Amino acid sequence: MAQELPEWVIGATTVGLVCSDGVVLASEKKLSLGTLVISKTVKKVFKITENIGAACAGLSSDFHVLVRTIQAYANLYSLDIKKPITTRAAAKVMSNILFARKWIPLITETIVAGVDDAGPQLYTLDLVGSLIEDDFAAVGTGAKVAVGVLESKYKKDLNIDEGRDLAILAVKTASERDIASGEGVDILTISKSGSEFSYIPLK
Repeated sequence: MAQELPEWVIGATTVGLVCSDGVVLASEKKLSLGTLVISKTVKKVFKITENIGAACAGLSSDFHVLVRTIQAYANLYSLDIKKPITTRAAAKVMSNILFARKWIPLITETIVAGVDDAGPQLYTLDLVGSLIEDDFAAVGTGAKVAVGVLESKYKKDLNIDEGRDLAILAVKTASERDIASGEGVDILTISKSGSEFSYIPLK
């Protein structure tokens, strides 16, 4: 007999990867709570600055609070220091925010990626702010399937267009196996020349 998802499980498939000339973040748009689909149009991929982005899985309210907070910190940093915040610094501030809330955590897994003078970088954060740098990552209920696709096809010399195609494939494949994921893919690509959002529907 099939086992139902617990009512508190928040579904998502969110991925990120480092390319030779930039980074890619992607996530599907379905918001589920257990077996209930709450929305089919939720945004889970965000710009922090023109050259840094974040993609989340978890409670929509919690990851919106986290993203708005780090956007404010990034703006204050650029006003005070007179230069943009680095990807690592943005990820570290986000890690500190999550750790400070560890007793009443923000229910979100987060991928932060960007391009600065140190090159393309990607960091993964859990609910309490553990900070892990990697070449690619997947979070959410569809992560097990998505990371299998990334593991089998990722190469460090992928360009940003190839990385975008791989991110879409990973999210699409996970959405076919994870009932809590689906309804289209939001993609954010970031290179030294800036960032660009795009969307593709899932058939």
